Amino acid sequence: MSAQPLFTGLVIDELDRPVQTAYVGEEPCYVIDDHGFRRHIPAEQVDRQVLQYIRDQMKGSEDAIADQTAKMLGQDDIFSRAMIQNQLKNIDQQFDQLLKNGIPEAGRAYMGMMGFRVVINFHGEVLRVDQPGAIGGEDEE
Repeated sequence: MSAQPLFTGLVIDELDRPVQTAYVGEEPCYVIDDHGFRRHIPAEQVDRQVLQYIRDQMKGSEDAIADQTAKMLGQDDIFSRAMIQNQLKNIDQQFDQLLKNGIPEAGRAYMGMMGFRVVINFHGEVLRVDQPGAIGGEDEE
């Protein structure tokens, strides 16, 4: 488990209010203000839901993701694409590593600037993940 919730600063409640973070012992939590009652939701519970959502969004597009990633990295060759595809096949291991090490603050800041938001209810269930920069349908480029 990471030292802090993965999506610190990117989570809001269903009333569009920022969710705070705190620790219960050593366990990182998202804290939701429920009419004055501070609900502590284990961060891993929320973070794993978000990672599952991301995994579901990637499913079936692994080849395109590998191609675009290789191009963005300036490594548009067959070996680089193969390495990236291998990482995508082992995405669960990548997510476990992410949970362990966390997302660097600069990465979270960039995600926030791009409009990435996680909306959770008072029970810690992810209602939606907003990704304004996400690739859409056929008519988008």
